[in-house]
Order: sequence, then C-alpha cells, then structure tokens
Amino acid sequence: MAEWTEVCDLEEIDEEDVIRFDHGDRTFAVYRDLSGGVWATDGLCTHENVHLAGGLVMDETIECPKHNGRFNYQTGAALRAPVCVNLATYPARVRDGKIEINI
Repeated sequence: MAEWTEVCDLEEIDEEDVIRFDHGDRTFAVYRDLSGGVWATDGLCTHENVHLAGGLVMDETIECPKHNGRFNYQTGAALRAPVCVNLATYPARVRDGKIEINI
C-alpha cells in the first residue's frame, strides 16, 4: 500500500543537491537533479552507515562524505569502492510544489 509522505517544498532543495529526511525510525536522502526531477534513497551509506546528506552530488551520483564511495541515486547502484551494496530507492514526486516520497 502506497504511503506518500511530504518531505519539504521543492525550493528547499537546490538543483544538484541532497537533504536528509527522517521519518519515524528511518532516514532518507532526497535529491533534486539539474532538470528539477526529484529522487529518494535510504539516507545512510551501506558501507558504514554515514548520512549521505552530507555528501557531494554530481550529475546522478552521491558521494559518501566518509570514504568517498559513490552511488547512482536514481537507481541505487553502488558505483565506487568501498561501497559494494546498493541503496534502496523510493518513488519521489512533486505535487503542488511539495516533494513527496512513497515509503
């Protein structure tokens, strides 16, 4: 069953950036790409549970701030060591100027 949850206003995330979103006992990373599209993944790196929202966003990639492992935030694919486990991804959308994710 779909549970769309409001994260923030679209304008609260710059293009090619990421924010942290906590919901219940879970942490998510929510991204905005250069075309204004929005994406969501688990918020913690699969290598050492570091918050990805402190990382660097480049194109479709998030770089973990601790060991510089990289993921494709659109697919969750682990792209560069030391990460080797993919991130879970979640549907995201913009509705009435608000970003929502389906968790």
